[in-house]
Amino acid sequence: MGDLGGGDWRDEAAEEQAPPAPVGGGADHLVVMVHGIVGSTADWKFGAEQFDKLLSDKVIVHCSNRNMHKLTLDGIDVMGERLAQEVIEETNKRPHIKKISFVAHSVGGLVARYAIGRLYRPPRRTFQSAPQSLSDGNRGTIHGLEAVNFITVASPHLGSRGNRQVPFLFGVTAIESFACCIIHLIFGRTGKHLFFTDNDDGKPPLLQCMVDDWGDLQFMSALQAFKRRVAYSNVGHDHIVGWRTSSIRRDSELPMWVDSTDKIYPHIVHEELSKAETPNQCADVYNCTIEELLLRGLKRVSWEKVDVSFHNSKVRSAAHSVIQVKDPVMHCEGADVIQHMIDHFILE
Repeated sequence: MGDLGGGDWRDEAAEEQAPPAPVGGGADHLVVMVHGIVGSTADWKFGAEQFDKLLSDKVIVHCSNRNMHKLTLDGIDVMGERLAQEVIEETNKRPHIKKISFVAHSVGGLVARYAIGRLYRPPRRTFQSAPQSLSDGNRGTIHGLEAVNFITVASPHLGSRGNRQVPFLFGVTAIESFACCIIHLIFGRTGKHLFFTDNDDGKPPLLQCMVDDWGDLQFMSALQAFKRRVAYSNVGHDHIVGWRTSSIRRDSELPMWVDSTDKIYPHIVHEELSKAETPNQCADVYNCTIEELLLRGLKRVSWEKVDVSFHNSKVRSAAHSVIQVKDPVMHCEGADVIQHMIDHFILE
């Protein structure tokens, strides 16, 4: 894996300082909410309203609108570039913003990971200081803003190609192999990225690149810059994104869980903090699967993992949407997940 010391250090003179908040205070924390494939700003309507209702004096919520509907088929990289530009424009309109967080659903989590890689600015260093590592407390910023929460909800961090990563393919090898051949006909370049069939300019698949720093796209340094990273995952009944890929775990690492007795968060069935790991290099890189490479890369930073179950719900078959409360009426049972997200949200 490449150097995680920040790549090319930018000229200090080019790095803008975040202006002070307006006299009298006011919210200075931007929360960017990112929808999934073939989605729109409406997908986060309920979540945005709850954030605004409960944290209105502390955060400004912005639902991304640059990659809606068919534009989500253009590829994770193209969508990530659009999102990065959108964040720049939004922060330029609000010069008092000092902090930034992301809340992203499904493929939106990968788009947000790409965007922060583009927006990352390494910490200033003196001539005597050593390059930054992922374990250093001296974090960089996201477009000059303090990076606070990076939250993904049912996002396919390990892609969609592995066995049972897309549950509606039933785990049948022949069907999963066939899907790799035709996915681009349905989901365009985004499908290629999810199934590792992209081969742009002879580079590794994009998701493999995104567990490292590549020149001015400093994906992992950007992730590390956040005070916390959180992965909300459905333990079952999510027919779009499997538990393993959304929770960044191997099969052997999936925890045993029991029904929640918590009246406040009845659908949260397991929580854990996965500390950052220093992975061993794959002995035989040619036999080391892409999924394993992604796992090892993403585990270099710590993650809070929150496992969710709607197995007793009448709408459990729509778990991929319920966990987000995509529709406030049909998917209202996921409201406790949003509440959990807000209750554990770091503001400073």
